[in-house]
Amino acid sequence: MNLPPNGILFAPRRRAFKKGDSSEVIAAVKERLKAYGDLKEADTTRRFTVALDAAVRNFQLRMGLKEDGLINKGVLDALNTPIQDRIQKILLNMERLRWVPLEPTTDYILVNIPQFRMHVYDKGKLSWSCNVVVGKPGASTVIFTKDLRYVVFSPYWNVPPGILGGEVLPGLKRSGSAYLARQNMEIVGASGKVISPGSINFARYSGANFPYIVRQKPGGKNSLGKVKFLFPNEYNIYLHDTPARYLFGENKRSFSHGCIRVAEPKHLAEWLLRGDSSWTEKKIDEALNANKEKYVTIKEKVPVFIVYFTAFVDSDGRLNFRDDVYGHDKKLAASLFGK
Repeated sequence: MNLPPNGILFAPRRRAFKKGDSSEVIAAVKERLKAYGDLKEADTTRRFTVALDAAVRNFQLRMGLKEDGLINKGVLDALNTPIQDRIQKILLNMERLRWVPLEPTTDYILVNIPQFRMHVYDKGKLSWSCNVVVGKPGASTVIFTKDLRYVVFSPYWNVPPGILGGEVLPGLKRSGSAYLARQNMEIVGASGKVISPGSINFARYSGANFPYIVRQKPGGKNSLGKVKFLFPNEYNIYLHDTPARYLFGENKRSFSHGCIRVAEPKHLAEWLLRGDSSWTEKKIDEALNANKEKYVTIKEKVPVFIVYFTAFVDSDGRLNFRDDVYGHDKKLAASLFGK
């Protein structure tokens, strides 16, 4: 690959250029996209052509940008990234590759946090992919590997301590049973028996010393949606559905408290249970909408790899780059290359 031309591409005064427009900026973008391989044929004109539209979309896909074919600030910022920075990012991710096992030849699931995507592999071959929502900075999704063992239809959601202390208990202190009703929640003891909120003096407690479990009942408004997928781990991280479907349309999807929300949960349930003929599509639909929790143990454990690659080659052989959403690149670079 030829190195891209030197110099900064300045953002236009207008918000963006689109197909049919004409500008010196467009000519400069063509030159750089040709150097990167996104634009196949050299073109020194100022006109925003059909070929440039395709090239911009390919570049946006590789950079994790919204694929709208517009030359905007995001595209220009990515084009202005120094080639030395791109090379360093590749080296950092080559180092990360040394930490992961050889690519399995079995079924497995891989979630790449900076890509905000889940990839499902059937006997080592990519079967399908979908968008995910991962933990926001400060509540980051942990990098680890465990075996997926259970599909849980119509799950309860046990409110974790951080959310209990920061959101739920303040609501209970304000309005007690009315808050529980609005949130479709209930309070249970260690035995699982439901406890009347009127018998609890909420003012005495914080999230750390509250002796009961607050859980959200199954249903369409449940924070876990209609199904969750468990690979038991010390971080209490799992895959799950969500009622907040609109977040999957966002370009950068770091919004959760650490768990991973899946855009196609029914598809994942069907894939995991495909070896069991008793789990028909009809039966899965019924379990998703039963409003009664049901655990299903899958026949063969499926490894789940939660990884952090900000530079990678996709299944079509394209070199991709992503933002360092949790700052891991910065820390690793300091370790490998010094200040």
